[in-house]
Amino acid sequence: MLNPKSPILATVQQLLEPIIEAQHVELYDLELLTEHGRKVLRLYIEKDGGITLDDCERITYAVEPVLDANDPIPGAYVLEVSSPGIERKLVKDIHYTKHIGQLVEVKLDKPIDVLNNQKKIQGTLVRLEENAVIISIDALAGDTTDTELKLPREHLIYCRLVYMV
Repeated sequence: MLNPKSPILATVQQLLEPIIEAQHVELYDLELLTEHGRKVLRLYIEKDGGITLDDCERITYAVEPVLDANDPIPGAYVLEVSSPGIERKLVKDIHYTKHIGQLVEVKLDKPIDVLNNQKKIQGTLVRLEENAVIISIDALAGDTTDTELKLPREHLIYCRLVYMV
């Protein structure tokens, strides 16, 4: 289950998730934001083998009538359906566990003392705990071993995969 940050997104998720899942696609994430002066509802979808433009079009046609009939978003908005991309944010617990051992970038809402008061950190995803994400970072100055950081989930703005060539 996603953790929508607003009652509007919770309603949208509740309305659309069964419709999207009936299409054998996962609702990976959703956002409601303002871009260039217009409101945008962005649905990120995922399935085994990846998302195609046909999938995005099919989901758009499936959810538009439900959004129109229920009108969960006040005012005008643009609907966008997309893949979460290669440098995707990790949203659900299953997303974290699926990507253990991979390089991630974490952004926090407040700086970490251990890292010169940085809010953004890159490291290897080690594990997920109930209230924390554990990442391993390169050895700190004066140390020869990698350091594990326990980052409280309530302070995460995002945790996303980092693509390495």
